[in-house]
Amino acid sequence: MNYEVILNRNGYKQALQFITDTFKNLKIWKVRFQDGEEAVLFKCGTEWFQRNEDGLDRWLLKEIGQKIDHINLGIALS
Repeated sequence: MNYEVILNRNGYKQALQFITDTFKNLKIWKVRFQDGEEAVLFKCGTEWFQRNEDGLDRWLLKEIGQKIDHINLGIALS
């Protein structure tokens, strides 16, 4: 499924595109930024992680993870 959210980053609003996928029985989220950068995130327990090569700041990873959790909660309640 594809999702789009708005994230406040460095004082600017930025649209992110989320694409869900599965890799080796693990649900992953591909995050595409407006500038074309991509990151792959996954959750283990309550903690969000990224691929080593993505290099997102910890606060940004946490913010994006919270947005994904909010999407997942909306799906679970519908």
